Amino acid sequence: MATIDRQTATLALAHALAAAEQGLPVIPLSATKLPALRSPHRGEEPPVHCRGACGLPGHGVHDATTDPAAVRALFAAAPRATGYGIACGRPPHRLIGIDLDVDVTHGSDSMAALQQLAARHRFAIPPTTTVLTPSGGRHLWLTGPPDVAVPNSASRLAPGIDIRGFGGYLVGPGSVTTHGSYRLAPGTAHLAPAPCPRALLHLLTPPTRPRPTPHRPVSRQGQGLIQFVRAARAGQRNTRLFWAACRAYEHGFGDDLADALTAAAIHTGLSEREARAAIASAARLTTGRPGLP
Repeated sequence: MATIDRQTATLALAHALAAAEQGLPVIPLSATKLPALRSPHRGEEPPVHCRGACGLPGHGVHDATTDPAAVRALFAAAPRATGYGIACGRPPHRLIGIDLDVDVTHGSDSMAALQQLAARHRFAIPPTTTVLTPSGGRHLWLTGPPDVAVPNSASRLAPGIDIRGFGGYLVGPGSVTTHGSYRLAPGTAHLAPAPCPRALLHLLTPPTRPRPTPHRPVSRQGQGLIQFVRAARAGQRNTRLFWAACRAYEHGFGDDLADALTAAAIHTGLSEREARAAIASAARLTTGRPGLP
């Protein structure tokens, strides 16, 4: 049994490295499909709401990386990992996962429901990377634009259709779970994730709710967020920038800090376009309105 476990862990790492090489940020998963690393803040009182700013692993999808050395380090810290998760909404692909479940008990057909949505809203479901799940369902991989942060949702579009967006992850093909293996659907292995149809993207994105944001001088907290972004290493730049921008917008000074955050991100090696897009996504996610262009 130990040999099988080691072989499974080795294969999981190999699949994760292959995905990272394609620009897909990954984390190790356990056989239960949950992140394989425990939080370094477990048991702390009051509870710590950390998304990786402490620099330690164990923050779930916020650990996701495409850096091979970092991927190996994560799996070394999680020797019983049997699979890997792929973070959605992250550049360069900004993956959107359409999770089509199978409910034999209630006779629901999520694929048929998606096709009905496509017919009603006049969009075509494009040929794209498709992963078959052990339960008989499937994950359709699509890509989103840089200025849109698609949220996670469960059965909001239709029963049995779950959406994996920013802050969520998909179980990668080749992963082994307690219920079986995830594998690429025949005939889709050569396909790249297709762009999400505009009409479908509109359905996945909640309506914007304009909210006035007071302008104020940059606070000490704002200066701390700028330094947090400037200290980013390779593989952390987009994640740190997005996290800092979210905190800034949540506290009401996102627009005031946008230029300084952009400059800090450029200092780490991001282009101005990438930085502005990440900040706009943070504004949309936290305030429901577009950020500064």
